[in-house]
Amino acid sequence: MTKQLILSLMLAGAAIAAPSGAMAATTQQITASSTAPATVHYRTATIEGVKMAYREAGPADGPVVLLLHGFPTSSHMFRNLIPSLADRYHVIAPDYPGFGESDAPDHKQFAYSFAHYADMVDALMGQIGAQRYAMYVMDYGAPVGYRLALKHPERVSGLIVQNGNAYDEGLGAFWDPIKTYWKSGSAKDRAAQAWLVTPKATKFQYTDGVRDVSRISPDNWVHDQALLDRPGNSEIQLDLFYDYRTNVPLYPQFQQFFRERKPPTIILWGKNDTIFPEPGAHPYLRDLPEAELHILDTGHFALEDKLDEMAPLIRDFLDRKVAPR
Repeated sequence: MTKQLILSLMLAGAAIAAPSGAMAATTQQITASSTAPATVHYRTATIEGVKMAYREAGPADGPVVLLLHGFPTSSHMFRNLIPSLADRYHVIAPDYPGFGESDAPDHKQFAYSFAHYADMVDALMGQIGAQRYAMYVMDYGAPVGYRLALKHPERVSGLIVQNGNAYDEGLGAFWDPIKTYWKSGSAKDRAAQAWLVTPKATKFQYTDGVRDVSRISPDNWVHDQALLDRPGNSEIQLDLFYDYRTNVPLYPQFQQFFRERKPPTIILWGKNDTIFPEPGAHPYLRDLPEAELHILDTGHFALEDKLDEMAPLIRDFLDRKVAPR
């Protein structure tokens, strides 16, 4: 049966069983439950001569939610979350240069750094005309977003933090070899990080710490690895691993931003994450004591198997704290 035929039969049944007033109410309920799926637009903007791709959905005049992805993925990580927000919120999810559908200029010609990414996201938001926004920050998205917050603290209407670090406690044993590279900057220590862009490492990031791996689509690591394997992309990623060291000295400034601006914050943290483990979640409460903390039984990319838990929490938070009715 077509959707229209099914709807007609339901209305006919309601008409037989109910008076005219009840019939009107039934029609209204059915119409309300038949919400059209969100339309997602896949757009690009040119910033500093570089094509920057982004996903955009929702009403142009709605409260803005900026979704900032982690390594080694892109705005693709938000593909399932966007529809749950786009009926009311203006959702923007960029791909950083070197990721997703954005350009990936040669690393000798383009500065792959978190400071540069923050500047480019800032320019993108300026082109779109977004003057205030809540930010979802995850993994690399945390230093990008928090640097953006330092530039424009008055623009941040709220924070959704998911395995995005801002405290020394969140840099566990996983980071020790990378810290060695930070200290030396040597070719040898750089080469030692190359395993992080291999298929095994990419799959690990999606499956480690997940209780039911059958809930994780293999499309994730196939998609991400295809982009990592583009000529020259491994050098881009190695540059970023090295530049991550510049984020750590900014942690006190990030924390000062939390204390002074007190943005409404919800923290959703995969407790089994090896890269950004649970000890990185709790220190946020030192500076944001009103933050809502949810520890989830999953790993790094929590949206992949915990969307059914996370989306209602995020939507409720935004409705209460960012754009109350």
